Amino acid sequence: MARKIVYLINPISGTKDKAELKELIKRKTKEAGISFEIMDTDKTGKYEVLKNKISKDGVTDVVVCGGDGTVSAVSAALLNIEINIGIVPMGSGNGLALAANIPAAPVKALEIVFNGKASFIDGFYINDDFSCMLCGLGFDAQVAHDFAKQKKRGLQTYIKVSAINYFKANPYNFSIQSKEKSFDTSAWFICIANSNQFGNNMKIAPKASLSDGLLDIVIVKKMNKLMLPLSVLAQFAGINALQNVNDYSDKKNIIYFQTPSLTIKNLSAAPFHIDGDPKDSAKEFKVKVVRNAIKLIQPS
Repeated sequence: MARKIVYLINPISGTKDKAELKELIKRKTKEAGISFEIMDTDKTGKYEVLKNKISKDGVTDVVVCGGDGTVSAVSAALLNIEINIGIVPMGSGNGLALAANIPAAPVKALEIVFNGKASFIDGFYINDDFSCMLCGLGFDAQVAHDFAKQKKRGLQTYIKVSAINYFKANPYNFSIQSKEKSFDTSAWFICIANSNQFGNNMKIAPKASLSDGLLDIVIVKKMNKLMLPLSVLAQFAGINALQNVNDYSDKKNIIYFQTPSLTIKNLSAAPFHIDGDPKDSAKEFKVKVVRNAIKLIQPS
């Protein structure tokens, strides 16, 4: 079956020039001899036009030119549809692309689209929302909310917003219920990760796999604020070993374990994000992994 690609370009993601990207896509895809079409992303996230086009026109691949939030929104809309999903990273963090070893340079990412292999990766539901990368409650979610309000995007802006939030942050109270154990904790933030990182190679869950049927849970507990950066850097560096949640201890600054599902009671109304996009928070979050959720085009 001949390939047909639909490129979805998010006009507001990241800082890269979209007009230049469109010309690159046109040139390289024509050189590859593949039929294609370029569309803008759908602000509603429904993608009804795209779903009809896939069915009617025999589209084989949808390539998302955007960030992690866009990839998850497209993936959620196309669940249970036979389609390959590619990524040309254009976001501020590009965590899923980095976790899948997809290059940041658009020309190299397109080579993966043309010559890579589509294989299944997991995703997960948190309440009714789907994610294929990472979501969080607390400090990192507040950063996501504030970052979304900025006129200028990019890593420098993200660092600036993170620094401002660091000085005014307070911990939140949570109740954690997993199949293995239930416990209460006060924490700066909680990450639920299928990918290994926030983006920009900041690997908050260094042992995470995109396709192991497990979610990596990272709880950065209440501690002296001066200790917080050092503890998080130790987590990024992989110094904190994976733990058995049954061995939960109040003496550890960071709890890091894996599970296919859990429930988080959000006792202090901590803010919430999915893949870096701010979302409305809730009193309770039910989280469950979805095996083989999407077929992602990755390096062979």
